[in-house]
Amino acid sequence: MNRVIIISIISLLFFTACREPFDPEIDPSDLSVLVVEGYLDSEGLSSILKLSYTRNIQPDDSFTPIYPGAFVTLRSESGADYPLTALGEGRFEFAYDIPEDEEYRLYIATDDGKTYTSDLLKPILTPEIIDVGVVKNELGAEIYLTTKGDENADDFLWTYEETYAFRPKVSTVYKYDEDAQDVVLRRPDERTDLCYRGEVSSDLILETSSRFEDQFVFRQSITQILQNDERLALRYSILISQKALDKKASEFWEILRKNTDDLGSIFSPLPSNIGGNLTNDQNPKAPVVGYVSLGKVQQRRLFVDVQEVMPWRAEEPAYAGCFVASDTVLKADYPNVFFGGGFVPVTPIYPDGDFNPIGFQPSTRRCTDCTLRGTNVKPDFWED
Repeated sequence: MNRVIIISIISLLFFTACREPFDPEIDPSDLSVLVVEGYLDSEGLSSILKLSYTRNIQPDDSFTPIYPGAFVTLRSESGADYPLTALGEGRFEFAYDIPEDEEYRLYIATDDGKTYTSDLLKPILTPEIIDVGVVKNELGAEIYLTTKGDENADDFLWTYEETYAFRPKVSTVYKYDEDAQDVVLRRPDERTDLCYRGEVSSDLILETSSRFEDQFVFRQSITQILQNDERLALRYSILISQKALDKKASEFWEILRKNTDDLGSIFSPLPSNIGGNLTNDQNPKAPVVGYVSLGKVQQRRLFVDVQEVMPWRAEEPAYAGCFVASDTVLKADYPNVFFGGGFVPVTPIYPDGDFNPIGFQPSTRRCTDCTLRGTNVKPDFWED
């Protein structure tokens, strides 16, 4: 994630703990430090390891991320190899059900001839998520979960993926057919009135269960959706992943979280030990940023309908100023108005006693086409 790259270069720049404000000149060598991040599931759930390089903290619109090519494998102490599959752009997939009573090391060989080895990794058996839910509050709606730690799993990291259904400001089932020079109904695969949109959150949510009685973490907040957010306009889905961490991994992510929260202030506490659990084999003193964990990932999906948080009036800035024009575009003018797709037929206008429209009231594509902001293909996991 970008926060790892940004924070890591900050740690390199300020390793001497200097707190005086200044505009640093960055050594190009500092921009080629390997960044490794990933939590590999030990029971076959597809998980992703990401490799990248540190980047300059100064804004640069021309910056292009550089991802190393590499061979990556997880090797057990008994000698079994589990190679990861390269997916491109520094992403490597791990999808093996491995023995959880062994210890492992991750090996990385990058295409520049360098090799890296992780510390010993012992799979952690993450407890199940007991409950997930939503509660409406004065800010909007809060998504939460309840879980319980044990003697093997005390520290937790939660990540999540969001997907939601939405409609454009103006819905239409019509389109202009340029070949026929007429308005026709859209096919189901051409619909622009219902779409889906999603993203993987970059939030770092951490908690230690031993802070609570019987290690019972009750209604841990995962995300807050502000009042009238489009995500809850129709139907919303969140997939929460619960990952147990060992103590060193927890300390690493806590340092990262605190400095992410403080990012932007040069007087903020700066990390001096943000390295992680990987070593450059050629030069053990060379910095390597990131932390790799191994264990069972527990997941729960929650669907929330708008009826559960009513009243909820979605307000999406992308549709500001959208309306259906009051003037009717007559059939003779279809090619002049609708050609090119900038304007779209919306409301048919019928003469008295006739079932054939004489024209359509139009709106703009921006206001009618949800595929400009999402996809009209329903996700495989989606439940209506």
